[in-house]
Amino acid sequence: MEKKTLITIGRQFGSNGRIIGETIGKKMGIPCYDKQLIKRVAKESGLWEDLLDELDEKRSNSFLYSVVMDPYAFSYSFDKQGFGMTLNQKAFMATYNTIENIAKEGSGVFVGRCADYVLRNMDKVLSVFLYAPVEVRIRTIMDRFGLSEKQAKEQIQKEDKARASYYNYYTSNKWGKMESYDLCIDTSILGPEKTAEQIISFSESL
Repeated sequence: MEKKTLITIGRQFGSNGRIIGETIGKKMGIPCYDKQLIKRVAKESGLWEDLLDELDEKRSNSFLYSVVMDPYAFSYSFDKQGFGMTLNQKAFMATYNTIENIAKEGSGVFVGRCADYVLRNMDKVLSVFLYAPVEVRIRTIMDRFGLSEKQAKEQIQKEDKARASYYNYYTSNKWGKMESYDLCIDTSILGPEKTAEQIISFSESL
């Protein structure tokens, strides 16, 4: 029986988490789920893909978007058990269920979306958090998006704040705190390729 590999990646903005996740997937021949996860969540939940994209890794959505996309966003909907859930909670639970379903089917690398928490009760799941010095991340974001140093720094602060708020709100762990993960890596030391190789090596030893 082929060994199942499940790797979850939490990441600071600009630490190359997506690139590293995709590199791991290619090297191991297993799927990597990042933004593409949204399409499957929409398919399985029946929620609009555009709406899921807007709420992705955000604790709450904007007032204007809620009014335009869903006039009932500020009322309560109900799940099959009858418990009231807000639109944001419905989006999180849909993502939660999809990640869980994918992990039951086979191997995968999951980037963000509280995947380490979702899969916390499954066997041999490697949870990783990727970080890097802020000056390194600023340069990365400047090069990737063509931003000024000030703009890159502001974007990093905004994205990290959103990810931390989302993770801390929906899990019992603390975003970025080493006790919440199996492995924490400064990606600036080895770079994306070798960081991916180190994660693979660690995973294979489980």
